[in-house]
Amino acid sequence: MQTKHHLKWLAALGLCAAVLMPQYALARKAMDPKAAKALSAQLDEMVGHDGTHVPGLGVEVYKNGKKVYTHFAGHRYFAEKPGQKDLPITPDTRFRAASVSKMFTGFTIMQLVDEGKLRLDQDVSEILGFPLRNPNYPDTPITVRMLLSHTSSLRDGKLYAIPPEYSVREFFVKDGKFYENGDHFAPAGQAPREYFKYSNINYGLLGTIIEKVTGERFDLYQKKHILKDLDIKADYTVGNLSKGAFKNLGVIYQKNSNGKWDEQGPWIPQIDDYQGKQPPKDQVKVQNPDHRDLDAFYSLKDYQPGTNATFFSPQGGLRISYDELGHALQMVLNNGKYKGRQVLRPGALREMMTTQWTWDPARKNGNTYGGSIEAYGLAMYPIKGSGTSRVVKDHELDLWGHTGEAYGLLSGLFVVPGTKNGFIYMMNGEAVAEDEDPRSEGKFSGNYVWEENIMNAICDKAFF
Repeated sequence: MQTKHHLKWLAALGLCAAVLMPQYALARKAMDPKAAKALSAQLDEMVGHDGTHVPGLGVEVYKNGKKVYTHFAGHRYFAEKPGQKDLPITPDTRFRAASVSKMFTGFTIMQLVDEGKLRLDQDVSEILGFPLRNPNYPDTPITVRMLLSHTSSLRDGKLYAIPPEYSVREFFVKDGKFYENGDHFAPAGQAPREYFKYSNINYGLLGTIIEKVTGERFDLYQKKHILKDLDIKADYTVGNLSKGAFKNLGVIYQKNSNGKWDEQGPWIPQIDDYQGKQPPKDQVKVQNPDHRDLDAFYSLKDYQPGTNATFFSPQGGLRISYDELGHALQMVLNNGKYKGRQVLRPGALREMMTTQWTWDPARKNGNTYGGSIEAYGLAMYPIKGSGTSRVVKDHELDLWGHTGEAYGLLSGLFVVPGTKNGFIYMMNGEAVAEDEDPRSEGKFSGNYVWEENIMNAICDKAFF
């Protein structure tokens, strides 16, 4: 899940030029040692136990398609019992990567499109096996493209992940258990294709669509295809991680006391604190970060693929390491190739990095989340170096990728259009509340201050 995002610019006709235009200021081939030392110092300053500090973070930077810089600081786990030790963040540490996970769902959708099993402009009703229409726009089909670009007119409501015994139909039919008085549909004036609102339920449906067209469970299909293609041992189901991968699973934290935000209080685990005991295989935990009343483990024994993949969290539930996330970055930087294998066609990546929606202040055609999302592609979005979504204070730098935010974790994977430069990061906690505490606000953009701090430091020191 992500509550704050990125904003207005790029006219549809101008996108391809923006994606392909070289950014000549970024010509240096390697990371300058002095710049690397300065970047490490800035990153270390972000780690701490109060204010806008974080318990831990990790960064990897790529230039000309090659890894040139890594830095890891802080902890993935704080000892809770006698005999336990604080555990540091390393390249092998894996976290629930939040909305960066959406890119992997998008990669699979594009693979299936290339295989002729899906069409981007196909009515999802044809795939899901039941009519899915916004009742305010009954004659407008909802398409795969709309789900990928958050222009479907579907909304999260209170819940967007439900247990495996239920069908996704329950969100959208009036007598459905999770209909929520129609809260999963946008009101009149927010038409499909025309209006943008970031909604995780879109990706729960995309996961279900993947199951429908492949006949396989979402998590298993991802492991056999896109994750295998990229030499990634990640999983959406904690119990199904290998023993080694589980051993490196990190905890996501927030500071609170008695259930309330308190930066002077202890780091309280929010998710994936299993105390070294791995959950049983083929059990999945339903996760709705803002409404956790369904949080529990559910057996997959009787699950029928193609009915409801929301509980796998296709929008945010991938447990992935820093180095593995770097594999995906390498693929994007190298025109869809990873270790010589063509994982995605260059044309598929170009399609993902083609603007589908652009904020128009005159029409007020979407939610920019405080100016952090100005445009959106397919499971990726652009950051305009001169816009309110910018992440570099003293330079103009355009980026394409995705951020993530959930439970206190913040993550990102971004490339610099026209180059083979990019970066990934994950940080695993917050001491002060997003949105509620004024210190969480960015100083020069619509992003959170943590996003500003880490991306400004990376880009300023690595690319200028």
